[in-house]
Amino acid sequence: MGGLLHKLRHPRRCYVVCTIPRSGSNLLTDGLRDTRRAGVPKQFFLPKAESRYATELGIDPAPDYAAYVRGIVNTKTTRNEVFGFKLMSWYLDDFLTRLRDTRVFGEVGADDLKMLRDAFPRLCFVYIRRRHKLRQALSTARALQTGLWKVQNGKVAERAPQFDAQLIEQSLREAERQDRIWEDFFQRLGIHALEVQYEQLCRDYEGTIRSVLDFLKIALPGDTPIGPPVTIRQADETSRLWEERFLAERPSAYSPASG
Repeated sequence: MGGLLHKLRHPRRCYVVCTIPRSGSNLLTDGLRDTRRAGVPKQFFLPKAESRYATELGIDPAPDYAAYVRGIVNTKTTRNEVFGFKLMSWYLDDFLTRLRDTRVFGEVGADDLKMLRDAFPRLCFVYIRRRHKLRQALSTARALQTGLWKVQNGKVAERAPQFDAQLIEQSLREAERQDRIWEDFFQRLGIHALEVQYEQLCRDYEGTIRSVLDFLKIALPGDTPIGPPVTIRQADETSRLWEERFLAERPSAYSPASG
């Protein structure tokens, strides 16, 4: 009875952090997770990560993806019944297709937003993006070379990065393309996502985390601290030198004023 009353007092609500690589999503989701009131927002539906979570649940997502989704939602919530997860634009379409193919979440022909909210009750959308696209591309190029996608104490690069103007420009164009995927998705479905800028998150970590919690209607006890972040910013003197060199070598590839 106590468990039932608890669920009645705290109806489950969900949110998704929509992002692309090197946008600061780890910085944001780590901060939300550390409040212990905002779920455990990880990439539960990233195909290469599913086997680990499926093993924890004892569910094979291949024959029963609906059971896998429900199992994740049921087991990865915080005590206040909040569930969060993260999605990258590059596997958004695949994720939506797999949800629809279950024929469990919503009626046949239901639009994507209805289907998502059937799978994830009261789903809200948080969109973290990086305003300065060249610096995002520099970060992507370095991560591709070093194998270090999340900079934390104790983690070391697999190899030293080398300036590669072509790789940086490719990363820049790809970041622009992936941002458009989210923008088109929100526009098509009429979704009003909370936009979080990476640069603001870095300037005011605690204030930005609290603004996201306010948007999600998640209250913290008055004495709950936030921070400091566990993810370390990758930008350093190498990043600055690479930025200057890229702008000098390929001035038509990027306009600083646009970032």
